[in-house]
Amino acid sequence: MENWFEHNIVATGRLPLFCYFVTLIVAFIATRINVRLIRAKVGWFRNVNVGEMHIHHVVFGVVLMLVGGVSGLIVSSASQVGYAAAACIFGIGSALVLDEFALILHLHDVYWEEEGRTSVDAVFIAIAVTGLLLIGLRPLTWDYGTPVNPGALIVANLALAVVTLLKGKIWTGMAGLFVPPMLVVGALRLARPGSPWARWFFAQRSPRKMARAIHREERWRRPAIRAKIAFQEFLSGRHDLPSTRRGRRHT
Repeated sequence: MENWFEHNIVATGRLPLFCYFVTLIVAFIATRINVRLIRAKVGWFRNVNVGEMHIHHVVFGVVLMLVGGVSGLIVSSASQVGYAAAACIFGIGSALVLDEFALILHLHDVYWEEEGRTSVDAVFIAIAVTGLLLIGLRPLTWDYGTPVNPGALIVANLALAVVTLLKGKIWTGMAGLFVPPMLVVGALRLARPGSPWARWFFAQRSPRKMARAIHREERWRRPAIRAKIAFQEFLSGRHDLPSTRRGRRHT
């Protein structure tokens, strides 16, 4: 194990990325344990308040990301160990920020509401992307074995990624950035019924195609989503408060 770590992580210059990956996961789990204990009113676990103002942990996350980012710029050329330490600080900050991604997205505290699951999705995507980078994959650089200009391949892969994401296939699109053959499948298959692609191209024009998309969603997608939500809520707690976003107008 030690030889593997030295050969595949340290020798390849991936120690900072590895430290970021580990601290992101550990800090996210620690944060979720803390907020669940606060919600359950266990012991001395309480929210941070200044007077009547609640200080969300995204604030501490932003500060730590700034400290880690600036420190990384300062020590990046000095030593890999110092760079790794800065990456750890940045990883902790990233976990705190992404754990309240839904707050940033909605500009409203929806932490325990259904919309709050977006934060958990954001953390899972960050962990997945970092893990793929850690094993050596690079986005949009897949070689299909054809004599095509690398720049043209990157543009083609990016176009496929955009189509896949517009079809509502977020996880396929994100993973496909690193394994572009997945993008070919995602771009060719039928769009999800609530996706922008479906609304633009067949929601009104082709009821038959829309019915097929809904059937696939109910048969395959929704059971997978329920399993994903069950796993996420096992880790992060239940997002069971009634939504305060519905009917709320922006000013």
